Amino acid sequence: MFTATTLIELIEANRKVSRTITYLEGDGDERSVAFGELYERALGILHHLQRLGARRGDKLILFLGSNEPFIDAFWAAVLGGIIPVPVALGISDEHRHKLLRIVRQLGSPFIYTDKKSLERMAAFAASVGEEKLFASLRARAFLVDELDDISRAGTSTRAQPNDVAFIQFSSGSTSGPKGVVLTHHNMLSNCRGSTELAHFTEEDVSLSWMPLTHDMGLIGFHVYMFANRVHSHLMPTELFVRRPLLWLAFAARKRATILCSPNFGYRHYLKVLGERSVSDLDLDLSSVRLIFNGAEPISVELCEEFLDRLAPAKLRREAMFPVYGLAEASLAVSFPPVGAPVQSISLNRHRMTVGTHAQLVARTDADAVALVSVGRAIPYSRLRVTGDDDAPRPDGQIGHIHIGGDNVTQGYYENPQANADAFTQDGWLRTGDLGLIHEGALYISGRAKEIIFVNGQNYYPHDLEAIAQRADGLDLGKVVVAGARRPGAQTDELVVFVLHRGELADFLALATQVSRLINEHTGLEVAQVVPVKRIAKTTSGKIQRHLLEESYVEGEFDAELAELA
Repeated sequence: MFTATTLIELIEANRKVSRTITYLEGDGDERSVAFGELYERALGILHHLQRLGARRGDKLILFLGSNEPFIDAFWAAVLGGIIPVPVALGISDEHRHKLLRIVRQLGSPFIYTDKKSLERMAAFAASVGEEKLFASLRARAFLVDELDDISRAGTSTRAQPNDVAFIQFSSGSTSGPKGVVLTHHNMLSNCRGSTELAHFTEEDVSLSWMPLTHDMGLIGFHVYMFANRVHSHLMPTELFVRRPLLWLAFAARKRATILCSPNFGYRHYLKVLGERSVSDLDLDLSSVRLIFNGAEPISVELCEEFLDRLAPAKLRREAMFPVYGLAEASLAVSFPPVGAPVQSISLNRHRMTVGTHAQLVARTDADAVALVSVGRAIPYSRLRVTGDDDAPRPDGQIGHIHIGGDNVTQGYYENPQANADAFTQDGWLRTGDLGLIHEGALYISGRAKEIIFVNGQNYYPHDLEAIAQRADGLDLGKVVVAGARRPGAQTDELVVFVLHRGELADFLALATQVSRLINEHTGLEVAQVVPVKRIAKTTSGKIQRHLLEESYVEGEFDAELAELA
């Protein structure tokens, strides 16, 4: 187990260790960087940042699409006491707006990016009247394209455990993203707790395609692997999206022991695999001991399908590792026992209101919702389930999930209102998630803000989406269920958004099938099935449900709905 109390101590302790990070850029295209080389490169970049004027406590936005320069710049900032702030490049205006909002919140940040990305942002800023804001940022920009000499080392600094190490901004909305402030102590406490339960060792080999702007990608599969001197492999997210079968091909080739993916990744892999058998791919995944499954609602059915399809590749069923975490916890909150099969329960979907004692039903029951166990709180972290009054509830009751411990943030960056909303009077952090404790293990039922309240009952979007996806031609990520309230309305409408880029006349049969499926399985009436040409997602694949809800309420789809009617 590592003994470092700060990230600076960590990289200094590891600089003489014979370990590498391997960047997998494509089939047959890879580059390995030794820990010592990473340290020297980080100091060389720090020299340039300090010449630009960056000092201890300043913020450095990492706005990069490539993993290798991102990791170099992250550690350069850490060594100089400069606070790294990862922001995804993205491909949409929502992502570009997010960068500008973060710049405004941070005040006078520096930015590390490439010339092409900077010019694209300049054009966007001009198009939305933010030339002045962007001009101030451009003056503090350091371009990776211009990095031609890192022979001179910058001046590293010392840090205390409670100094700020990192700021992770949320996916954001029109109200602006929130910056989760994490200290060295937060991150390393979480790393120790995760290590104790997951048993990371120097013998492990990790592989991740998660973006480094996501906490599972950067903290879980870089910092935690680096701390435990794991030989890690990083694959570009864009490469996984284009060629998902390479993910497990790399895992087999590198004899990876630790993998990760949110729900979306398993579905994407299986979709591209299609009717083929993995036997045809000549995969041997017998080395894999853990596949972390988190970051979004976990589907019992998808876990089982993935494990069934990968069984010929010698992937052990016990390797599937459903976990719970969030950026505010530095990443991890709870893990199941290592080596145990996936545990699940089935609940009556009509009895899942906060404060209600959950009703267990058979998996085959028409009203069954299957939930996956995400285990117990890891060391140095704690959790509880409460009612709307923040008072703890007994095991078996649905409630709000609160967290505390050494790994939990003390608050959001310069956001008093968000902090007031997030923390209870007795110091627990409200996660915004709902769930229950059953036989000592935590089960997540959904997000409190996404709950659809119909006929006096709570319904969870991901449950209704799983039902709608049974319609012909629908798949994960192509259907979004939401509760939306039009101006002047007294109740929420149940609205289903479906990705459709063809003729409206061809949409009618699909819309009818979606409405019928939801009605037959839940008894709920769908108010509208809305065809949409795009479903906004974060860079890690999470659906940005609120953007569709807002567009619907503002009447953006009224013309299409009138034509369908």
